[in-house]
Amino acid sequence: MDDSGGLTLDTMFEWLEKAPVPEGYKSEIVGGHIFLWPQRDTQWDITMNILEQMRAAYPRRSLRSDVRMDCPGRLNGFAPDVVALARDSDTDLDTDFVAEVVSKETAGNDYGPKKDAYALAQVPVYLIVDPYTGEWHLHTLPKDGKYHGAVSFGFGEDVDLTGTVVGLTLKTDDFPRD
Repeated sequence: MDDSGGLTLDTMFEWLEKAPVPEGYKSEIVGGHIFLWPQRDTQWDITMNILEQMRAAYPRRSLRSDVRMDCPGRLNGFAPDVVALARDSDTDLDTDFVAEVVSKETAGNDYGPKKDAYALAQVPVYLIVDPYTGEWHLHTLPKDGKYHGAVSFGFGEDVDLTGTVVGLTLKTDDFPRD
């Protein structure tokens, strides 16, 4: 049974397009709830840092930022900070890597329902970067809707993705803290 009452992500995003969303705010839909929060300099700096490093392994056209990504679950339309599309795919639906840079207003989504949805979508590498704690959290090995591999370190420690489909190491020395 559909518990969304006939509501669709397309309808909700149409509402957002017509809504008076302030300049500089990000939006996404998590579990049928609309979230709005300001994009901070720290979040943008880390996002750009990751995107620039990902260019060593991915062509520009395979990288996305803040672009709608529909995910499994009830009304999940995310706008991830960084997405790397699968290199060998002809579709935008195959994703190798997602990174979310935590915002204090929506941190619970990054660590909870979004992590679960990415695992359910079989995204092989999910990275959470938290400028408030100065830590990063790497999740790998998605199976049965959960990530079975997890490692966390502080900023300054490299994120070793050489054993994953991404195949590179991300430096975190220059990640700012909030």
